[in-house]
Amino acid sequence: MLELQYELESKAAKWYATIDIANAFFSIPLAAGCRPQFAFTWRGIQYTWNRLPQGWKHSPTICHGLIQAALEQGGAPEHLQYIDDILVWGNTAEEVFEKGKKVIQILLKAGFAIKQSKVKGPAQEIQFLGVKWQDGCHHIPMDVINKITAMSPPTSKKEMQAFLCLVGFWRMHVPAYSQLVSPLYRVTRKRNCFEWGPEQQHAFEQIKQEIARAVALGPVRTGPAVQNTLYTAAGEHDLTWSLWQKTPEETRGRPLGFWSRGYRGSEANYTPTEKEILTEYEGV
Repeated sequence: MLELQYELESKAAKWYATIDIANAFFSIPLAAGCRPQFAFTWRGIQYTWNRLPQGWKHSPTICHGLIQAALEQGGAPEHLQYIDDILVWGNTAEEVFEKGKKVIQILLKAGFAIKQSKVKGPAQEIQFLGVKWQDGCHHIPMDVINKITAMSPPTSKKEMQAFLCLVGFWRMHVPAYSQLVSPLYRVTRKRNCFEWGPEQQHAFEQIKQEIARAVALGPVRTGPAVQNTLYTAAGEHDLTWSLWQKTPEETRGRPLGFWSRGYRGSEANYTPTEKEILTEYEGV
């Protein structure tokens, strides 16, 4: 999914539209010879699936491949696809509308169903795969920010892990993320009891503040006039790096992402120079 985000960042589109196929798995019939493999018994009666079942580990891959093949064979305009979610983009609303119309026609001809409520746009900002997109930049959606900032301190390891999973998805928006959440990860370790103290409370509030003020990332620009700058820093407990781009007409650059991680194994024993070299290596 990150590869799709990186590709979309490079488009710097002005308008977007998304298409979500309705009941995509159930639109795909199973071959008669394969149906016995999906037999099950419920309340004493035996049944079998005759459509691609949800919950089977190979269903997403099969579904993605069939939709991809249908779009390629139908000559679909440039788009991004993740299983049954499709996004098209362009510089005008009319261009995006025509692209979306063409994609829908191809999908309908291939036997997939499209609900009007599943089609969003054309719009200048849109959500795709949970990310808000505008002008080629990806933002944390406001409903996600509100959800995170309204969360109460966790009372168990399970709740702490759920919080870290939620904020971790947006870690590229947060400078020095690994350092900020380190006190929170400590209470989730198996050998540690869940003990919530002032250090954890401070880290919890700080990461919520960082999410609330997170900047947009992108768009990715190319060309000889674009200046790419990699900033790195090797701290006492972790290493951090960020990538920025700047064009001649801009007074300050735009961030493409922030990365960080703790030292692994013997890396903590490296000399300061070795740590800086390691950080630069990770960044490159």
